[in-house]
Amino acid sequence: MGSPTVKKTSTRLADGRELIYYDAGDDTVRDAVDRRPLDPTVTTSEVRRDPLLGDSVAIASHRQGRIYHPPANECPLCPSSGGRLSEIPDSSYDVVVFENRFPSLAGDSGRCEVVCFTSDHDASFADLTERQAGLVLEAWTDRTAELSHLPSVQQVFCFENRGAEIGVTLGHPHGQIYGYPFTTPRTALMLRSLAAHKATGGANLFDEVVARELADGSRVVLSSDHWVAFVPYAAHWPYEVHLYPRRRVPDLLGLDEDARTEFPQVYLELLRRFDRIFDGPDGGKEGAGEPPTPYIAAWHQAPFGPLEEFEGVNRDDFALHLELFTIRRTSGKLKFLAGSESGMNVFINDVPPETAAQRLREVASS
Repeated sequence: MGSPTVKKTSTRLADGRELIYYDAGDDTVRDAVDRRPLDPTVTTSEVRRDPLLGDSVAIASHRQGRIYHPPANECPLCPSSGGRLSEIPDSSYDVVVFENRFPSLAGDSGRCEVVCFTSDHDASFADLTERQAGLVLEAWTDRTAELSHLPSVQQVFCFENRGAEIGVTLGHPHGQIYGYPFTTPRTALMLRSLAAHKATGGANLFDEVVARELADGSRVVLSSDHWVAFVPYAAHWPYEVHLYPRRRVPDLLGLDEDARTEFPQVYLELLRRFDRIFDGPDGGKEGAGEPPTPYIAAWHQAPFGPLEEFEGVNRDDFALHLELFTIRRTSGKLKFLAGSESGMNVFINDVPPETAAQRLREVASS
């Protein structure tokens, strides 16, 4: 399967927010108009910096009024139909991206977008075809390129939260893209480690981490021609997988055609394995009526902003990778952040990484 042919159609919603359709085909026409009587969007987003920790917090009081667990027939991410008008004016779509109506970051403080993976309300990313998943990758890549040119954006973060346990308030399969006006604390930690290792004469730290995992093998979950997935040696979460392209690139834009073509197959397999982690030995669910595995899937990309504080490091030293993890530690039990994690940021993991990797290998598709 090659990367899909993508037709991109940009329009505006009734309140002025941008909406973009990504269609797998050149012949799709998108001319539906948002007929909702919406007032212009008003946001109160403000970024404040903590002088002791050195990190930033977004203050966004307008988000208190955002939509919260609506019934399926009132889902704002389903296509518009008849008299039921939603965030998507058209009656169907492949992939659509639009500015968040209740953004955490806006204006000079960055930008937040919603990515709808499919118009099927009852699906999940794991239900997509390889062609559909490839179209989502094209949308992520395009939005990364576009947002990187905004003066208010220094780092682009594409991610998906799935499951009410994670805090998702809309059940429709979707993700988000944040354009941060700063380098995020998590990325800054990686860049500092990268710089320190380089300063002592070491090679690229990302390359060394991947090479060590491949050489050890006990935590490798999946390996292909262009991608490798493993549970990290010091995993924070009960089931946590890091997915790297074998050829180091700083961001989604750097992926070559071979890696793009292979990504849907690899990523869909990982997601489907996550949904089978808690299957019982007879193929049934250990927990009767247990919902699908909640997870967070997060792309880590190099910042587009200045890197002077990370001496000796440039964008090409960073390694694009995706981190996929669940907060469910066993059937019917969640991993809550307790005092050590929330108070001191010292994680305690109940599942040995080698055990997690073995389980993820056991539930591979036949």
